Amino acid sequence: MYCGSCLRDNALAAELLARGHDVMLQPVYTPTLTDEANVSGRHVLMGGISVYLAQKVPLFRHTPKWLDRMWDAPGVIRAATKRAISTDPHMLGDMTVSMLRGEGGAFSKEMEKLTDWLALEAPPDLTVLPNSLLISLAAPIARATRRPVGVTLQGEDLFLDGLEEPYRTESLRLIREHAASVDGFFAVSGFYAPVMARLLDIEPSRIHVIPLGITTRDIEPRGPRGAGSPRIGFFGRIAPEKGLHVLCEAYRVLRESGGLPQATLEAGGYLAPEHRAYLEGIQQQMKERGLATEFQYHGALDRTAKLAFLRSLDVFSMPATYEEPKALSVIEALATGVPVVQPRLGAFTEIVENTGGGLLVPPNDVEALAGGIARVLQDRAEWAHLSAAGAAGARTHYSIGREADRALEVYAALARTASQDTTPRARPH
Repeated sequence: MYCGSCLRDNALAAELLARGHDVMLQPVYTPTLTDEANVSGRHVLMGGISVYLAQKVPLFRHTPKWLDRMWDAPGVIRAATKRAISTDPHMLGDMTVSMLRGEGGAFSKEMEKLTDWLALEAPPDLTVLPNSLLISLAAPIARATRRPVGVTLQGEDLFLDGLEEPYRTESLRLIREHAASVDGFFAVSGFYAPVMARLLDIEPSRIHVIPLGITTRDIEPRGPRGAGSPRIGFFGRIAPEKGLHVLCEAYRVLRESGGLPQATLEAGGYLAPEHRAYLEGIQQQMKERGLATEFQYHGALDRTAKLAFLRSLDVFSMPATYEEPKALSVIEALATGVPVVQPRLGAFTEIVENTGGGLLVPPNDVEALAGGIARVLQDRAEWAHLSAAGAAGARTHYSIGREADRALEVYAALARTASQDTTPRARPH
């Protein structure tokens, strides 16, 4: 799948490399998949097959490391993951806890392989883990490199909240325990910093905001609205929390009320196996309401197809039902010059207010969402204003260059502070 976190981390690494910094982006579990040039290394840390086998069959926790190389190879992992596999947190509680137990747990051999690899590399000024679900790696990495370790916070609360008990409670306990090993945390939006400070019981001053950025050099803003039927669009994971069903209900309200005489509803994004029934339910409901021919799911799209899809839209909405921390596709739609209508929820609020490229409506309110979409489509002057403001605002506030500037500022300050601090720090074992 195209993972929003992988897209974000790859884009940032590519920008830092382009500026001449020495950056090494290392995949964990599986090779990364991005819709831009992939700058990650070939070596996969904590290989997904090895981790799975160690979790399910205790014998594999003691197999020779040379034997593990057979299934740790990127090509073997890619072959194993060609078929879509579930990332449903309801099914991954035991593995999540095992990872968070860290050294001495089921994955101790995998962590030894990690530190063995680090011993062969020049120590970095800073290591950044992609999310707090990998926080147990902070202590062994810090000992191996004798350099600071940071953790990016970019949406793992949704996964944690999806864990069944007792795994959720135990996972949170372990993350909070390992937080002492971390030199700094990096949130992808202003909204998300206090959310994670409360959830993980982290002192707010330890969390630094590095707002999300996107590559805009190949994003061409769409032209003025034509005279044809409007195209309303959604792009994101096809999952209940992303709110496609809410948008479909708003579309039904618009069509049945006469507020939208002719239109189409276009959707795209990754569909996980466990959510196929969700999409089929939406399609069936659209059929029952006589709207089947007006709804189309375009599937998961590569970058070229995604940008063409966004340019074809007249208004965009991803009415998520939870506190979305990133909203990457919303920023991409704005950069393309497509006005957005979003619930006043999570990072949506700051993105729309910073760019001026859309409307905010009450969350989980189908009537309000329908009214916002109708307003944008019926007022061509406002549509033109929102389109221009969004395209300019996305480039001003959410470019990858701006994200890199902020990341360098935070990373350099953290590295300086760590080099000046001679006080022994707690490192859980």
